[in-house]
Amino acid sequence: MDRTALGALLIAIGLAAGGWFVGQGFTRGRAADRFVTVKGVSEREVKANLALWPIGFVAAADDLGQAQAQITASTAKVREFLRFNRIDPDQAVVQDYNVTDTEANTYGGNRAPNRFVIRQTIMARSGDPDVIFAASQKVNELVNAGVVLSTEGGMGSSGPTYLFTKLNDLKPSMIAEATASARQAAEQFAKDSQSALGSIRQANQGVFVILPRDQAPGASEESQRAKTVRVVTTVEYYLRD
Repeated sequence: MDRTALGALLIAIGLAAGGWFVGQGFTRGRAADRFVTVKGVSEREVKANLALWPIGFVAAADDLGQAQAQITASTAKVREFLRFNRIDPDQAVVQDYNVTDTEANTYGGNRAPNRFVIRQTIMARSGDPDVIFAASQKVNELVNAGVVLSTEGGMGSSGPTYLFTKLNDLKPSMIAEATASARQAAEQFAKDSQSALGSIRQANQGVFVILPRDQAPGASEESQRAKTVRVVTTVEYYLRD
């Protein structure tokens, strides 16, 4: 074989090898681009472990001393009501105290029925939400005792607020459950597309949310003792031929 033919043969071999490597690189590149994005969900029904109940009441009189005497008497009745319903009065603190002189209102028109109005809120707290709930169903007993209740402003002015504070205890198992759910969905997708499931390309744990168990229109999570904890994870898996 002369030098010209040998050179042509070597060039042909080089071009073929180069084409093979380019083809392999293209194939690997395409394989790296093939992935599926799936979501996994984990939900748990939990019960509130802390309850806060702001009890607002008001007293009014033309004499400030009389108004103060009324609010003091109402405070004693509220604390006795809490004690009777198994709520520790020591866990009930004055959250708000406000005195209004209606005659000091420079924009006033007609004179108010009473010059001085005192508003006070006692915050009851309990680690047993069922006890708070039961007491809140008897609030009419306070009215019968002469306590003038007020619902103006403040957290949970329409009733107790129920909280779940043990989310960290659930996180590990719920994340594992959501991740397993995501992998199951990815395996099904790979099977349907006649592919094999590869390693994880990217993962996002997601955010834990606490929802009302009964998700009716207008229902708030804070007003329900039973709640639903949910986390959604997003995972990307590579797909192989």
